Amino acid sequence: MSSNQEALERLRWKKFPVLNEGFVCLVDAMGSDDAIVQAARVSYGAGTKSVSDDRTLLRYLMRHRHSTPFEMAEVKLMIQIPMDAWRQWVRHRTASINEYSTRYSVAIDAAQTTDPSAWRLQATSNRQGSDGFADASLGAELTASETAFQESARALYEKRVELGVAREQARKDLPLSTYTRAYWKCDLRNLFHFLSLRMEKHAQLEIREYATIIGEEIVKPLFPNAYEAFVDYELGAATLSRLEQETIARLAAVGKIPASLADVEECGDPSWRGLTRCRERDEAIEKLVKLGLFKE
Repeated sequence: MSSNQEALERLRWKKFPVLNEGFVCLVDAMGSDDAIVQAARVSYGAGTKSVSDDRTLLRYLMRHRHSTPFEMAEVKLMIQIPMDAWRQWVRHRTASINEYSTRYSVAIDAAQTTDPSAWRLQATSNRQGSDGFADASLGAELTASETAFQESARALYEKRVELGVAREQARKDLPLSTYTRAYWKCDLRNLFHFLSLRMEKHAQLEIREYATIIGEEIVKPLFPNAYEAFVDYELGAATLSRLEQETIARLAAVGKIPASLADVEECGDPSWRGLTRCRERDEAIEKLVKLGLFKE
């Protein structure tokens, strides 16, 4: 039995817990690292094997964005996830999905709960993100009110069902914290795109936890060489725009590396200058920091 088959048999139907009541498990997988390189070699013809071993070829494909061969592998998952996080998930429209129906079945009796220490505060510099946590007193108050609300909403739903109200209507006041369940099947090319966005540090914490489990616990053992290339060339990589490359070149030309904020103001793109708020400039500085080219 190949290492891929061993990993598949070991992982199939194993539930990896996420959040308080959620999980991810592998239902099935098709293909392997071998399937990806086989598909690539169809394009190149005979003799490629002697020129490039499998790992090297996989890394070449990922590095140069030759993505079609990665579509030769697929992963089918079953997930249980809060509805609000699921709404983010289904924005990735390149997968096949079949979701638990609350028109036919009673809604799953589980909701995402929040520990008093886990209430995040709204970021002031990023409308989509969070920054820091509520203090202990506020956290306790928020968790208590969350519990009361979820219990009340569930009781209302169950009462409606008991009175004979159609399930499709009885569900309408269930909170977005209610868990749903779905099968989700995706080829590896589009799964890597999903992971690159949802494992990234700016992704919402809840969906990031799901994505990290999928990447590290499922995809990595099934496709070790492809996943390694993905981490090196996508997840852990940083791109430099034309403006950023020109800024670095100007900083180097005048000997101002590592650069200060004033240096970036002077040598950065003219469109950044004089702006109190400039996301493009700030993101460029983040990259300079990561590369060790900025002095804070």
